[in-house]
Amino acid sequence: MLNRWMQTIFLVFALWSTGNAQTIKEGNLTGTLIDKNSQRPISGATISLSPAGLTTLSDTTGAFRFTQLLPGTYNITINSLGFKTVLLNNLLVTNGNINVVSVEMESMGTVLSDVTVTGRRNTARAASIETPLSVQRMTIEEIKRNPGGNFDVSKVIQSLPGVGGGVGGGGFRNDIIIRGGAPNENVYYLDGIEIPVINHFGTQGSGGGPQGILNANFIEEVKLSSSAFDARYDNALSSVLQFKQKTGNDKRTQGNVILSATELALTADGPLSNKTTYLASVRRSYLQLLFQAIDLPIRPNYWDFQLKTTTKINPTTTLSFLGLGAIDEFRFAAPKKATPEKLYVINSNPSINQWNYTVGASLKKLTAKGFWNLAISRNTLNNTVEKYEDNENPTPATQTLYTDSRETENKLRFDVTSNTAGWKISYGAVLQYVDFVNRFENLYRKELRDQNGNIIQPEVRIKANSNVDFLRYGAFLQAGKKIWNERVALSAGVRLDANSLSNSESNPLQQLSPRISVSYAMAPKWNLNASVGSYYKLPSYTQLAFMGTLGKNPGNYIQSTHYTAGVEYIPSGSFRLTVEGFYKNYGQYPVSITEGISLANKGTEFGSIGNEAIVQNGKGRAYGMELFMQKKLTKRFFGILSYTLYKSEFTGSSGNYLPAGWDNGQLLSITMGYKLPRNWELGLKFRYQGAAPLTPFDLNASRLNYLSLGTGVLDYTRFNANRLPAFHASDIRIDKKWNYKKTTLNLFIDITNWYGATVSGMPQYTFQRTPDNKSFLTTNGQPIAANGSNAIPLILSNAEVQVTPTFGLIVEF
Repeated sequence: MLNRWMQTIFLVFALWSTGNAQTIKEGNLTGTLIDKNSQRPISGATISLSPAGLTTLSDTTGAFRFTQLLPGTYNITINSLGFKTVLLNNLLVTNGNINVVSVEMESMGTVLSDVTVTGRRNTARAASIETPLSVQRMTIEEIKRNPGGNFDVSKVIQSLPGVGGGVGGGGFRNDIIIRGGAPNENVYYLDGIEIPVINHFGTQGSGGGPQGILNANFIEEVKLSSSAFDARYDNALSSVLQFKQKTGNDKRTQGNVILSATELALTADGPLSNKTTYLASVRRSYLQLLFQAIDLPIRPNYWDFQLKTTTKINPTTTLSFLGLGAIDEFRFAAPKKATPEKLYVINSNPSINQWNYTVGASLKKLTAKGFWNLAISRNTLNNTVEKYEDNENPTPATQTLYTDSRETENKLRFDVTSNTAGWKISYGAVLQYVDFVNRFENLYRKELRDQNGNIIQPEVRIKANSNVDFLRYGAFLQAGKKIWNERVALSAGVRLDANSLSNSESNPLQQLSPRISVSYAMAPKWNLNASVGSYYKLPSYTQLAFMGTLGKNPGNYIQSTHYTAGVEYIPSGSFRLTVEGFYKNYGQYPVSITEGISLANKGTEFGSIGNEAIVQNGKGRAYGMELFMQKKLTKRFFGILSYTLYKSEFTGSSGNYLPAGWDNGQLLSITMGYKLPRNWELGLKFRYQGAAPLTPFDLNASRLNYLSLGTGVLDYTRFNANRLPAFHASDIRIDKKWNYKKTTLNLFIDITNWYGATVSGMPQYTFQRTPDNKSFLTTNGQPIAANGSNAIPLILSNAEVQVTPTFGLIVEF
């Protein structure tokens, strides 16, 4: 079946490859040059375009423009007196959309003397004053062409070093695991405004979900900092992910339509006036139709929306507005052909219905020595989760899980950046008003009695009914300078954070978090980098607001200290090699009283985490080394190789260090692409994750509780004592473009796990069913007992061969 399907696709490719108009010169490439330190436009710069052999100059606003270009891939070299030369690789020009780039140039005073390093917008820069190490960057072309990524930024990030993809490695969720830390240890910023939710059907209190929300067509660059965070970013323990959006085209309205096997997306950008541009998109999934066609018993459905406007009020003042939102709907349906696996899916998963949004505005003002930013934003997550003993036939009496929660943050941020006597100094403050409402009820263990009415298992039901509001506040100072003939770059910062909750910490000095980093140019192509820093994170609102029989949960800030050192080799403008070692030490981590495990091991399940009684005496550690090699596209080939060897452990109620849920030990990702003649492109990615830890079932508790919970119960006395098989798979992508006078068509096929590797997930506990799957088999032929005493337990291996082909069409206009 799959072979016939693929043959049909390739036949379509072959037919469409005839009759196209590739020689029409209607391509356009425009951009703006600004000084990285002062944010002022750079005029009079020389911009050379190859292989076209064209040259132009930037105007007084820093803008430049190339028109009447043949469609294809171009490189740009930018030279300006007093600034470091910049090389931009892999700029795609089509007849459909105008490619708009924004380039920040560094003044020669910030370049290490005797060191020749070609800086580019689309690669990590060596010896940055702010964060000289543990920084990786990806551009829009790398995101859109990533095999298996399907335009999902959250999935593409997993190609970078130190980034894991959640438990087992082959799952369908976007749980971003950075250097062995939990998925809720990362923070996300979109054009300087924090966005707490970046995935559909996300886990409240964590961060993952099955599908990203961000529109890849909006993104110009993604920057991942996995250590040495700039002090302006609060609440980060493992990473800061910054998404830089494009600016809308100021010449004409343009856009694209993407149609794939799972969704339909429309994106448009253009001018609203002579001072204002916009970007807007809407996306609608039809996963429910696909799942119905292949007879899966779940019906997920989502919408998402994204908007950005940029207004140039005057030459020194810019106002930006952004909006991001999503609506997620979920329901179950009876399968046409019942199997134990499909019935398990129905009764083990909760129904999740969510909506969320982030809106914000930022005002940037250039000053004599730098600039300042004022940003105001609001974000809300509304999370409704329900689960029943029989999700196909729900009744109030059989409900086992209910969540009705809404968390809202209103944020005001102000920061100043100034350049004085070779020092780059930034400082600022943030004030947040938080409103959190939460109604939660979870049947953890059902009361069961024997035939004589004696209790053989008492009921445990966790409840929360919270309504809290409070203030969060913080401030930061960051300073950097290059010394010793600019061979050494120093950066130091400090942050303070606190809040007004009675069960947390109101004194910001208790969360004093200093950090320092240094970069030394050993030779013209070699840099030695090191950093040490202390970071704090406020626990989830679900934990902070929970009140159980023992009273309010503690709300101490979780603390982590990072030690990092590495070497960087940059022999040319298109190649980069880094090797880094890291050690992370955690303190005051929340530990579940009921289960006795660290909450650092939670967050990859649907619903929410933190709705339980906890103590905050947990510790953790993660350490290892990373290797990263990147070859940027200059002619036809590009590639990325990242390898991480690491260990991640956290303590539970016993105080002993145990493997974390994502302690895979090894992560390997190889991504490469080749541009063929006549606008064909081939991409290939290989992924490997070492054996993930596995907790066995408590067979007695699982038997007693399966009928009410729909899942087995784990034996936390043997937490992560076993291992799943190691995961490996490969994805392949083929693109073909046709350029016409004012439009571009891009047909693609993306096959995930194309060679059919077995993907092993967590085993599933259930009872054996009759051949027609309408009832359970029993040992005595009688109806199944409430305590499962006459059931026949069955462990489903949850190991499958999942080959997922995606066929899609992109129309640019």
